[in-house]
Amino acid sequence: MNATPDTPRTTTTASATASLRREVPSTVGLITDPGDFAVMRDYRTFAFGHHDEYPDYLRRIDALLRSLAAQGIHTTVALFDPEEYAGYCAEHGLDPDSAHTRSRFTAELAGGPTLPYAGQPVEELVPLLVDEAVRQSTWEYATELLAGIGACADCGEDIGKASFERAADMLERLVAGAGPGHHHLVCSVPAEEQQLIAVLHAEAAAAPGTRPRVTGREGLDFVTVLAAGLALGGAGGLVLRSTTEGFRDRVHGWRLDRGRLVALTAAAVFDAYCTDADTGDPVAPEPGVEYCPGYEVDVPGPHRD
Repeated sequence: MNATPDTPRTTTTASATASLRREVPSTVGLITDPGDFAVMRDYRTFAFGHHDEYPDYLRRIDALLRSLAAQGIHTTVALFDPEEYAGYCAEHGLDPDSAHTRSRFTAELAGGPTLPYAGQPVEELVPLLVDEAVRQSTWEYATELLAGIGACADCGEDIGKASFERAADMLERLVAGAGPGHHHLVCSVPAEEQQLIAVLHAEAAAAPGTRPRVTGREGLDFVTVLAAGLALGGAGGLVLRSTTEGFRDRVHGWRLDRGRLVALTAAAVFDAYCTDADTGDPVAPEPGVEYCPGYEVDVPGPHRD
């Protein structure tokens, strides 16, 4: 049977459309909490009714992500928060009980905390996405704190900027002083609205003259939180744990005090690590770990007491 004149063009058009679709990225809004899922079920147009449970939702989302990946479509996953959604609808005068409105809101989430979908199970994506949202919230709040501190009354220097530069210098000294190996650093700073916590992983090579390697956004986040602690001049702490092949793990510690990073003694590091933070009860020391004093990483600055 002879093909009609339209057949080749139709096939070509369909193929071109499919190819173009693969070049259009997708964003999937993911609800990360059963309580938030329950809130969304109250919307009549939401695809899930009150007979559906959160695990049902996760299974459908997992199937959707796999389907998009099978089509060769790059997909990012964004955290969908019902409270933020309601505020967005109120601000823009939109009907929240609308699939179109949810789609519009989800598209705008692409500029916030997201993760690329790489075939991982949705159960793994949920905690990762929550962590990413917390990380970005922490960085934004710490940045706001630094920007709001203002200038030094004595010399006019921007205290936030100066604290950031000091913190960046301290990070280099921290990792360099720990020697070769893999280093895990945690900085904690209590602030008015939330506890600022930054985690950093860094590698330092054994070759002399080789600069330590800090990957991803972790370095910026860590420096920003440490800088906020320095600028605020309050309490806080920093712990560094080093793992080097052939040696016991080593733990060093520092405390923030009036805009300075002060090295702890080995006994203080031991007490901090071997005390339950909630109850104050002693905790058995971890086998194969050496509790070491901190070392000098701070340098005098113009805004230190």
